[in-house]
Amino acid sequence: MSFFITGTDTGAGKTYCTALLLRALRREGIDAVGMKPICAGERDDAEMLHAACDGIEPINLINPIWYRTPAAPYTAAMVEERPVDLDLIGSAYLELRERHESVLVEGVGGWRVPITRDYYVSNLAIEMGLPVILVVRNRLGALNHALLSIELIRQSGVPFAGYIVNNVDPTADPREVVAEATNSGILSDLLGFPPLFTIEKDQAELPPDVRRRLQR
Repeated sequence: MSFFITGTDTGAGKTYCTALLLRALRREGIDAVGMKPICAGERDDAEMLHAACDGIEPINLINPIWYRTPAAPYTAAMVEERPVDLDLIGSAYLELRERHESVLVEGVGGWRVPITRDYYVSNLAIEMGLPVILVVRNRLGALNHALLSIELIRQSGVPFAGYIVNNVDPTADPREVVAEATNSGILSDLLGFPPLFTIEKDQAELPPDVRRRLQR
């Protein structure tokens, strides 16, 4: 019942969706905790996950690496002259896995965001060996971003657990309205299966069958 959550791009709403999943699993009696291995910029994402699992673990374990520079980890590490400590991430993850039934690990940015010069978010997910959930930001261009991300996830050899369509920022722009209204249905048609969830802006909680959906 542990997963790695990635997104189609920065701002896809990974943290919001991960927090919804955490709260829903905990309501169903599952000992679930979140992890944000790397924050770059504000630490709001880690704080949101920390709150969603009722503060049961120290925030420095949930988020072992924090850069103040709002950039890809590879860039932030160079700016701050502080290399990414992959061993620290690994030990924090193992500690959480040993103590909890479920760990939801939220990546940074999308699937191919560089963490070091030759190590990407995808490498982190592969090393953790977790099924991957993709958060799709529902907007014009989402089909391309989603399909490319899913193709790369599947090629990596890790299980693809499904996708979430996130209506993070609905627009009245007539150039985007049609895409936003049809993206979920088109993705279902092209992939042959529906999204795990469709999240509406400011949605407070998920349906009461989260565990069943994630195990399908």
